[in-house]
Amino acid sequence: MESFLEWFSAHLNLMSPTVFFQQLLNGLMLGSLYGLVAIGYTMVYGILRLINFAHGDIFMLGAYFVFFMGMPIVFPNEGMLWFFLLCSVITLIIWFFSRKRNMITTQSSPSLGSRSSKIYLFCVVLFLIAGFASYTLNMSILLPWALAVILAIIFASCCGVIVEKAAYKPLRNAPRISALISAIAVSFLIENLALVLFSGVPKPVYQPEWLVDSIKFSGFSILPISILIPCVSLSLAGLLLWIVYKTKPGLAMRAISKDIETTRLMGVKVNQIIALTFALGSALAAASGIMWALRYPQIHPFIGVLPGFKAFIAAVFGGIGSIQGAIVGGLFLGFVEIMTVAFFPSLSGYRDAFAFVLLIVILLIKPTGLMGEKIEDKI
Repeated sequence: MESFLEWFSAHLNLMSPTVFFQQLLNGLMLGSLYGLVAIGYTMVYGILRLINFAHGDIFMLGAYFVFFMGMPIVFPNEGMLWFFLLCSVITLIIWFFSRKRNMITTQSSPSLGSRSSKIYLFCVVLFLIAGFASYTLNMSILLPWALAVILAIIFASCCGVIVEKAAYKPLRNAPRISALISAIAVSFLIENLALVLFSGVPKPVYQPEWLVDSIKFSGFSILPISILIPCVSLSLAGLLLWIVYKTKPGLAMRAISKDIETTRLMGVKVNQIIALTFALGSALAAASGIMWALRYPQIHPFIGVLPGFKAFIAAVFGGIGSIQGAIVGGLFLGFVEIMTVAFFPSLSGYRDAFAFVLLIVILLIKPTGLMGEKIEDKI
């Protein structure tokens, strides 16, 4: 006991009130990002009882989209070409699934001259022209930053829906281990595809000056981005809670989470609601990836791995299946990680291990998490 107290007093870093406040703000910022990503895990699990391990890779795709479309930086034209080719392929896949759905519901194949088909084909042609133009004319396409963020969120939502349709929907009635293996395989596929397209070299992300110019008042020095990230994250979480609890699609989500077969018999379009769930979760993951890249301005194909795992731990800690629990778990994990390193700088090399220790502890003490419900097997 005495040796522990000696170690504790030797490594404890006593901070001034100013530094303590700044560390609290850093914990709030990091925790809000974890919570936002954790919501995606908990929404999918609440409906399908599936852990979507590709969620962290959607986080990465959102960051890369803004990197290519909205950041004034220099990058190889070959990367731009491959990026637009990837967009074309994704658009064709979405078109294929939409035509397949229409064939099932209307018993006829929509013609190539239909309005929706024209829109999809126009997007494919536009992506191809943009890619080859950027490659042959040695130019980059720079969108207004806000527009690039919006398009990145839409792009990530489409990717999430495609992952659900291609990898999870065919295995919906299969054993859970099959869906879990599929989720892990999709994660590795996206990561290695990004590695081929973008290379493994970390790329610097442009930070707008107004986000990184510190604001000083009363002895405090605060970065605007440290305030912006918690505000945006909590606002998005609040918007999602409103959708889930105050709208008809949200009511359908909650009904599916209770009993998917009964909900289907009541006339709810289960497949569309599940796709909407993946789209919303992926949109939040993309928003988190963008804010993460702005705060820690380097991106690489594996940028979403650790944040994804930590967000999953936050979801388990808060009670996976509970949106409020995911938010609370993310905030708690962010505060613990930041404050532990702040008080004990010598442990900074082990900061990533704190989350996994927390996972072991919560599984031993309260496996359902803080706000999770105990699920009883029906006999």
